[in-house]
Amino acid sequence: MKIILKKEVANLGEAGDVVEVKGGYGLNYLIPQGFAIVATPSAIKQLEETKRQRAHKEAKLIADAEAIAAKIEAAPVKVAVKVSEAGKIYGSVTSAQIEEALKAAGIDVDKKNITIPDDIKALGEYEGTVKVYKAIKAALKFVVEAEA
Repeated sequence: MKIILKKEVANLGEAGDVVEVKGGYGLNYLIPQGFAIVATPSAIKQLEETKRQRAHKEAKLIADAEAIAAKIEAAPVKVAVKVSEAGKIYGSVTSAQIEEALKAAGIDVDKKNITIPDDIKALGEYEGTVKVYKAIKAALKFVVEAEA
């Protein structure tokens, strides 16, 4: 029996794959659980059209992500923090502060996608990475400086 997977199934395939399974497995488990549909000619035709449209959208998303990555790598980010009279930072610099600095520069990224060195507790220049989209990452250079 040929089926089209709607979700990833272990040891069988990814969503959108057309696979051959035994009739009982397909009719009694995969289809009722919502993991698959029967691979009729019209369903296969619809799947191909959906894949074509997804590829087009994916190409646009990748192009946009590469443009954002280029902006991140080109613009140095400045993070202003409070410091003591001795020049020590109160607390440490977090990815949330870097997210705010990037937003001020016109770049919108989520703080979960920003990776920085563990403890930034001194003024100076640092490097990190920003995951823009799936496998697209940008090198982030930022400067920690005292608030005016």
